[in-house]
Amino acid sequence: MERRSFLRTAGLGAAGVAAAPFVNTASAQETITWNMVTSWPKNFPALGTGANDLAERIERMSGGRMKVRVHGAGEMVPPMEVFDAVSQGTAEMGHSASYYWRGKVAASQFFTAVPFGMTTTETNAWLYYGGGQELWDELYADHNLKPFAVGNTGTQMAGWFKKEINSLEDMQGLKLRLPGLAGEAMAGIGVTTLTIPGSEIFTSLQTGVLDAADWVGPYNDLAFGLHQVADYYYTSAWNEPSAVLEGTVNLDAWNALPDDLKAVVSEAAKASNLAMISEFAFRNAEALDALVNEHGVELRSFPEEVLAALHDSSQQVLQKQVDNDEASARIYESYRNFQRQVRKFSDVGEFAYLKARDSVLGQGES
Repeated sequence: MERRSFLRTAGLGAAGVAAAPFVNTASAQETITWNMVTSWPKNFPALGTGANDLAERIERMSGGRMKVRVHGAGEMVPPMEVFDAVSQGTAEMGHSASYYWRGKVAASQFFTAVPFGMTTTETNAWLYYGGGQELWDELYADHNLKPFAVGNTGTQMAGWFKKEINSLEDMQGLKLRLPGLAGEAMAGIGVTTLTIPGSEIFTSLQTGVLDAADWVGPYNDLAFGLHQVADYYYTSAWNEPSAVLEGTVNLDAWNALPDDLKAVVSEAAKASNLAMISEFAFRNAEALDALVNEHGVELRSFPEEVLAALHDSSQQVLQKQVDNDEASARIYESYRNFQRQVRKFSDVGEFAYLKARDSVLGQGES
């Protein structure tokens, strides 16, 4: 294994940023080889293949000057050790989700998903134009990391439940797989929450370790066969209205790159972000149709009293976090202010259009 191969690039000169993705200089300069560790099973639909996509874009846009070897969960490091592996330089790059690191960096959760928070489009606007990326860079610099958004699942489902939820009382004592701030909010209404790798969800539901589980959405959930071990699929997407996939680069590796290759990595991350969002929109539609019409899955929404309780609990969780962590306070202030601002247009723009479309076409009509 080539570790920290970026150290060999110190003598490279910087080339023009604009031309870099299209100039093949591999024959004139030494190839830089990085290792990317991930939290996903190798080649897992959208998440694992999204890591492959990012690696391929970096190689192609660099004209072959950079190559990235992608390692599935457990191949080089366990799925929940991606953050430490990249921080310490065991691998130059990682592909995961920032809310997995809440025990290490409490404020990291804001860069994956916030309960009752912003949509995917709104979140990208905050990251790219509203100061979110700068706050993320500042937070991770202390851990020797440079972060990027490298994908997004879009609106996630609330999860798979073995029993139907008809009241707040039905939630009491359930064992639910749900990470991040939403997991803390669920705990606040009497649910026992766990954070376990996606690869363990099926068996945990099957054996009774879990009564319910959040994973992603129809595309990935169908791939894991979760419909075989839980009957009810809840669509009340309060928990992850947007879910950013995180790319991390070891900061020493990043700083050793010439400016043109920094631009390659940055632009490849943006392109992969868009590609994953677009793929999920297409694949989820296909998979939802299969789940409902081929496998007889029953779609459900949480009762209003459950959603109200989850909103109150979410606000308490967020308030507690910002009261106890200065970085969380700064980041959430930026996030909340941007959400207030962008919602004004979202409500009269996309949301108003969706309501108008349903009023004319009817739900589910084409």
